[in-house]
Amino acid sequence: MTTNFAFVAEPLDRADEWRSDAAKLDALRATSHCLLLDAKGFVAVDDEGRFRADIGAPSDAVFLGRRGDDAWFAASRDTLYTDDEARIDLRGAAAQWPAFDSTLFAQARAVLHWRATHRFCPNCGNPLTYSHGGWQGDCRGCGRAEYPRTDPAVIVAVSDGERLLLGRQSTWPARRYSTLAGFVEPGESLEAAIAREVWEESRVRVLGSRYLASQPWPFPGSLMLGFIADAESDIPQTAQDELEDARWFSREEVEASLREDREDAPLRVSPPLSISRWLIEQWAKGERA
Repeated sequence: MTTNFAFVAEPLDRADEWRSDAAKLDALRATSHCLLLDAKGFVAVDDEGRFRADIGAPSDAVFLGRRGDDAWFAASRDTLYTDDEARIDLRGAAAQWPAFDSTLFAQARAVLHWRATHRFCPNCGNPLTYSHGGWQGDCRGCGRAEYPRTDPAVIVAVSDGERLLLGRQSTWPARRYSTLAGFVEPGESLEAAIAREVWEESRVRVLGSRYLASQPWPFPGSLMLGFIADAESDIPQTAQDELEDARWFSREEVEASLREDREDAPLRVSPPLSISRWLIEQWAKGERA
């Protein structure tokens, strides 16, 4: 199924066989492209607003992969980019950059966040060193190996056959609604997570669901698993600690919001970079669970 949301198209060849060849990676560092991200996830851009990848990667840079004969690395910058330095964050980049650039940025941001937040062994507390191109954390105290963490989350377009269920959080812009989503719990299937999350957030009962597509969501390290679901025509009810509001929207309301994405629209759905917007579009085109 063709998708048009961010962080999916034109990924690097991650070249796992290169990750295990430390001598090759060391030789590549001097001539390879390297993205430098600061602690807030910003990267430098040139005068045209495109990312500025330095030539030459430091010894602690993570090997991202290759594109043709070019190798790509990413590393953390010691200081934050300042207001007088041209820079951009990932959300801004996803709305402006070509697919390859934003997908590359997303990969770099996700793995560097893992590195920044997983510096010590969770078993014995000793500092980790990194191998396998930066994708494996090694504890010299107990020998434990750590790997980048990705948190699975379900996101679902829920329909009663005629209407689409959407919810909103209080911090969102006025009249912005999105598909419902939530993290998968240990020992839980994706289908069970959908039924549980939709019930917890809206008190709507899901009857069945079908997987459509996925999107890496490095804010900071999730994988959004997109579904479409059939549900009972229950009256939505929201809990204080979940959503501010959840309601059914007619096909006419949803189609109008997709055509007219403006600030004063009666309904504003998720922005195009998100799989949520794509799921809404699929429902509007007639997809069913």
